[in-house]
Amino acid sequence: MGHEPENTLLSVRKALSLGVDGVEIDVYNVEDNLVVIHDRNLARTTNGIGYLEERSFSYLRSLDAGKGEQIPTLREVITTVDQQALINIELKGSNTAKLVVELIQEYLNQGWSELDFVVSSFNHYELHQVKTLCPQITTGMLIYGLPWEYLTIAQKLQADIVIASLDVANAELINSVHQHNLPVWIYTVNQPDDINRLRALQVEAIFTNYPERVILN
Repeated sequence: MGHEPENTLLSVRKALSLGVDGVEIDVYNVEDNLVVIHDRNLARTTNGIGYLEERSFSYLRSLDAGKGEQIPTLREVITTVDQQALINIELKGSNTAKLVVELIQEYLNQGWSELDFVVSSFNHYELHQVKTLCPQITTGMLIYGLPWEYLTIAQKLQADIVIASLDVANAELINSVHQHNLPVWIYTVNQPDDINRLRALQVEAIFTNYPERVILN
């Protein structure tokens, strides 16, 4: 989103052109359609008004999400990525887990790998649903700040990755997660000093709006 409107196919294609290992998008369920957008409120990233759960799928698809781009569906994102990178699907809204799992399973049946997908969420109920429905899907537990007993929660959720915010990304956190044999991913890291610090701390991945600052040539 540092270069093109966020959560659009244009931004996904830009990320792929920069050689990223993965793309992260945000998903809500609207009338049993998985739409890719970050905010519940439509005003920031589209020319729409109101809350997306109160709008129809057809209304959402009529909006401009920046530079003439539609709000995409998850299927459109997967088709665009086409196994060129990992797809990190963050479950934003309620009742997303089942539909996301069903769509991923459809692609797995076509020969895609489980390694092509990660499903993440701050919503522990939805994340638990993913593991219940399809245990082989890789899941990431998102945390903001440092919740009490977050590692115990990660184990109960059978999460495969701990995804933490930059403001708590220090050596103590990273080492404690690694001691539990879990990888650490950090969001959102845009400044070169932070990128270099996290690389030195050996985090497994970072989320950034400027992939060219991170990718080693």
